[in-house]
Amino acid sequence: MLKALIFDMDGTLVHSDPVHMKAFIEVLSPEGVVIDDDVYRSTIIGRTNELIFATLLPHRSVEEHVTFAEEKEATFRRMALDLKPLDGLIALLDWAEARGIKIALVTNAPRLNAEHMLDVLGLTERFPIQVTIDQVARGKPDPLPYLTALERLGVRAEEAIAFEDSPSGMKAAKSAGIYSFGVLTGLSAEEMLAVGADAALTDFHDADLWDLLKQKSAA
Repeated sequence: MLKALIFDMDGTLVHSDPVHMKAFIEVLSPEGVVIDDDVYRSTIIGRTNELIFATLLPHRSVEEHVTFAEEKEATFRRMALDLKPLDGLIALLDWAEARGIKIALVTNAPRLNAEHMLDVLGLTERFPIQVTIDQVARGKPDPLPYLTALERLGVRAEEAIAFEDSPSGMKAAKSAGIYSFGVLTGLSAEEMLAVGADAALTDFHDADLWDLLKQKSAA
């Protein structure tokens, strides 16, 4: 029986990667770091800021990495003022709430980003449970963020469905034992399936998604 839907944020609720990429470029260009599509896909998408800045600025100290990360996130929030939910998301949330299916957010983003993004998207009240990177000892790809969400939701892994757009997020959701859809805002279906996605979708109108939802909600 389906009891919960758990969503990643960036690239899942909203196609925000282009804005994140612009923020990284603005902050790191003065350091001589080139951020292009390949670097974004291989080094940034789905990873924690700790790992991203350690990789891109290995000659800088941990304290400096934290400062750069804070600057980048502040830059992102300044830029991210006109974002729209991914197609079909609102209909999916309406469907779930009408059936008493719980909703949660699990993200490697900091709390300030989650609050800002949900506010811009008009979704704050839709996500009473939010697990951000500040709240857990280990971020994705560790399953801890998803295990934390399951605990707060009061549901078992087999009673939930997760939605993720990155390899690290997918690994986290699957390691927590959750049936997971790969959202194709940044990677291909082949790439998401290769890292464990049970299925892939381009948006939340996907027919296979709705077939599964109806099946599980009727169980």
